[in-house]
Amino acid sequence: MGGVEGCTKCIKYMLFFFNFIFWLAGGVVLGVALWLRHDGDTSSLLNLNFDGQQAPATFLNAVHILIAVGAVMMVVGFLGCYGAIQESQCLLGTFFACLVILFACEVAGGIVGFMHRDSISKDLIAFYDVVYDGAVSTTVTDPDKKQAAAAVLKVFHETLDCCGRGTANLVKTLIAQASSDVCPKTISGSFTDCHVKINELFTEKVYLIGIAALVVAVIMIFEMTFSMVLCCGIRNSPVY
Repeated sequence: MGGVEGCTKCIKYMLFFFNFIFWLAGGVVLGVALWLRHDGDTSSLLNLNFDGQQAPATFLNAVHILIAVGAVMMVVGFLGCYGAIQESQCLLGTFFACLVILFACEVAGGIVGFMHRDSISKDLIAFYDVVYDGAVSTTVTDPDKKQAAAAVLKVFHETLDCCGRGTANLVKTLIAQASSDVCPKTISGSFTDCHVKINELFTEKVYLIGIAALVVAVIMIFEMTFSMVLCCGIRNSPVY
């Protein structure tokens, strides 16, 4: 059985190369998503519960979507590699259709993510404030509830290496109302606002996801172009 020749043959191997990179990128996305899911900082914060209220799951939901996307990318990348080597119009057509769907989903997800880029940290800050108010409120007389609030705050503070919010006087009030070990011992008199730390934590991870998505989008554009050119080349090739 023959095959494509000339420039189309070059396109064939370029498509195989980009598909291999795409398959690797899928593995990277899957690996990064699994790391984000099981990262000690995020998992310890997002699995917290206080007074029946769970920490916001927005970030975890996004990570679960990334895990699915990474797995699908690996499958589609393998399909593209195999279709290019076999010079199969059917496989390449299926591959192109999958790429278009993935690209559309990525663009839509990117737009939604950009519009709500601050909501993850805002939701977690709101949850932190609920717990903080429960720990320092003078109207809360239930010692178990105060102890539960202090325990959740302690996880926040030890994970993020911060203590309280606002001014140093508010931090002193927190320590007095909650417990002496609610803040890390490494703070030693000074403090870092936990609102700032929460913003920093998720801003870094959102940028990481954005960079990965941009690289994948560029690779997908090349692949869609090459797969269509190769498909046309196979169809017009006089050699079979």
